Amino acid sequence: MSNRKTICEAAEISNMLDTLARQIMDSRENPESLALVGIHTRGVYLARRIRERISGIGSADVPTGDMDINLYRDDWTRISHQPEVRSTRIDFNVNRKQIIFIDDVLYTGRTIRAALDAIIDFGRPERIELAVLIDRGHRELPIQADYVGRFVDTRRADAVNVLVSEYDGTDRVDLVTG
Repeated sequence: MSNRKTICEAAEISNMLDTLARQIMDSRENPESLALVGIHTRGVYLARRIRERISGIGSADVPTGDMDINLYRDDWTRISHQPEVRSTRIDFNVNRKQIIFIDDVLYTGRTIRAALDAIIDFGRPERIELAVLIDRGHRELPIQADYVGRFVDTRRADAVNVLVSEYDGTDRVDLVTG
């Protein structure tokens, strides 16, 4: 039997995104070289929201792309025999860009490892960083986020589900224990 507990509501998510945008911009020596890449699915929407917030800070429009990493995963056959492949849209030159991957939850690190492989197919960025809404620990790879909205203490058997209004109809983070 599983239990679902809401651990973040829409207002807290909004505040976390504001903070992430400010931290990203405060750490820039050269904001013109910044680009965001949202990882499908919910990372795409979070990247768009962060781009809007960065634009509101007074910076220029930040190029933003969407990335599907399913075929780059080293564990895709364990996840599904027929992975759902979504589009990747990166309409800017990644060479010499400071790329920030945006994802909803950081867990084992395998998604980000796959994203690193995928971005290299587009060129050679100057730097790659990671921003996540939720870091729940339990890494299997030596990967950590540069910007974190919130750390959540979980057990391996738990799940953290981020819902975004653009995709799910609501903004919320749930912890599912079981």
